[in-house]
Amino acid sequence: MKLWLPILLAVFVIAAAPVVESPAWKAGAASAKITPEKAMWMAGYAARTKPSEGVELDLFAKAFVLTDQAGGRFALITMDLIGVPRNLRLAVAERVKKEHGIEPANLAINASHTHSGPELRTSKIHGTDDLALREKEAAEYTAKLEDTLVRLVGEAIQKSVPSHLDYSTARCGVSMNRRTPDGKGGWNNFPNPRGPVDQTVPVLKASSAEGKDIAIIFGYSCHCTTLGHQKFSGDYAGYAQQEIQKAHPDAVAMFANGCSGDQNPYPRKTMEFAQTHGKSLATSVQAALETHMQRLKGTIRAAYREIPLAYDKLPTREQLLEEQKSTNKYLVTHGTRILQRIADEGQLPTTYPYPVQVLRLGNELTWVTLGGEVVVDYSLRLKQDLKDPIVWVSGYTNDVMAYIPSFRIWQEGGYEGGGAMIYGSHPTRWSDKTEVNIVSTVMELRKAVE
Repeated sequence: MKLWLPILLAVFVIAAAPVVESPAWKAGAASAKITPEKAMWMAGYAARTKPSEGVELDLFAKAFVLTDQAGGRFALITMDLIGVPRNLRLAVAERVKKEHGIEPANLAINASHTHSGPELRTSKIHGTDDLALREKEAAEYTAKLEDTLVRLVGEAIQKSVPSHLDYSTARCGVSMNRRTPDGKGGWNNFPNPRGPVDQTVPVLKASSAEGKDIAIIFGYSCHCTTLGHQKFSGDYAGYAQQEIQKAHPDAVAMFANGCSGDQNPYPRKTMEFAQTHGKSLATSVQAALETHMQRLKGTIRAAYREIPLAYDKLPTREQLLEEQKSTNKYLVTHGTRILQRIADEGQLPTTYPYPVQVLRLGNELTWVTLGGEVVVDYSLRLKQDLKDPIVWVSGYTNDVMAYIPSFRIWQEGGYEGGGAMIYGSHPTRWSDKTEVNIVSTVMELRKAVE
């Protein structure tokens, strides 16, 4: 009996040994501070009358690169900035393909939409104290930013190691719909507890074969507008990333804003609220990480298309001249800008090149990215229309040109329905076919990446 005991013990140890799962991916992440080194004009609020006055929380750009076993790659860039200028997306995509071999369709650039970052537009910056100086500063900052983003993708590739990829989700109650009926047929920017929301917090974690955190990517549909002062800050999303990295010091925490066009954080207007909202969101991310996360395997497939998003009926010269006579200073400057476009370009465009992207990670996750300030209706609809096990929808990606209303909001009107167009250089609001054109494109691209 004693002779058999060592053999039985050996058999038991072998049988009880855990099964080590081989990593299905390679992943790497990198981060860089992009806080302006000097005072700059700030983006997000038209009423600002002076440049920045210091730093409350540093801004960061981050890159995550995922490689499948067939060699396919996907790169995600996130930035604590107001948006992604079209010229920046085009330049970075071209260089990332040339220098790192990643196709433009496989690159997504998402902005947190913080209203406490620098102005990125390199022309038509209005309301500044010194237009020529602020345009020069924006151009210099954007050129440096382009170099940083391309470099970060390269660093993420160099840091890539065999990895697991896991997904889960939680919820966070920071957001609330901000469109409240004013009782006169219009809409106020005011918290509406009965308005539609998407408070889902999708979480994607990449970890090495040894279990070391590489990246924690998370999303949320909510404007980064807790703050409105003159200091640079990533707002609640910046504080959330900070908290996650404190808890997971090996990881690069990356925030991808969702369909936030009509969603605000409440309460607002103080640094303490921004910190509290950030901690709330970070807590939700941690909750997702503590679930039985779903392991993702398979290949990377991506499709990208810029569709000609149509404007509504274009204004006439006479209508623009009337705008210039308005008592609303923003209508006056809009009319002036659009008349200048006619003078410079000969005629107004009838469409805008709008980016739509669909990414598939294995057979479970479908990640839809849309340009602009997409309202929450798109997230809610696409999660119903797409029949995949996991659907993640991000706005503010690859270009942030304006608000993108659903048909419902287009009919209702108000700020997100078209009223906000007077603060930019678009000739008028979008057409009533906006939602159907975007959603149909998403469905077509999804078929293309089967």
